[in-house]
Amino acid sequence: MRRLASLAPCAALSVLLLCGAPSSAAADADADPRGSWPLRPAPEVVQRFDPPETPYGAGHRGVDLAGAVGQPVRAALPGAVRYAGRLAGRGVVVVDHGATRTTYEPVTAHVEVGRAVAAGEALGALELAGSHCFPRACLHWGWIQGETYLDPLRLVGAGPVRLLPLWSLSPAPARAAALPYAGLPLWATWVTTLGRAAGVGGDAITARAPP
Repeated sequence: MRRLASLAPCAALSVLLLCGAPSSAAADADADPRGSWPLRPAPEVVQRFDPPETPYGAGHRGVDLAGAVGQPVRAALPGAVRYAGRLAGRGVVVVDHGATRTTYEPVTAHVEVGRAVAAGEALGALELAGSHCFPRACLHWGWIQGETYLDPLRLVGAGPVRLLPLWSLSPAPARAAALPYAGLPLWATWVTTLGRAAGVGGDAITARAPP
């Protein structure tokens, strides 16, 4: 019974922040809004986004940013404060941006629920209690769309690099004038190339035609 009672605050936090929701990067990165870092200057990323394979599986539903106790925590995007208070012993601020919302913890809130905030506006101060990096202070920053957790680093252009397939790139057309041995017979081109690859003394190879 004592163990169940100790889990009650965590359950409340899970309901508010949808910790049990499916976590993936399903949103189209091309449509990502442009945000700003919640800590300034741009902080060290201590732990990156690692969505669980199942709704209740192990993972990291956000990123941890290194900071200092008392450092201002700022809104990554413009929006309205949806929650500002304490949950499970740590301060939490949630900002609603319409289609998405961002979360910040542990934070001593300096804003009230319903207040409109601009991108970069201070929401509160970073706390040590509840830090994911204890004994260091760090901010746990989350980004949620509906019931899906997203990588908040995408808001600042620091998310995973997306590679394009090779066939999507149009190669530049080769020009004859740019080729070092343009106009030479095929055998001369081959022997000349071999001579260059041979290094010192290679010119002796290029001076002779094959039999």
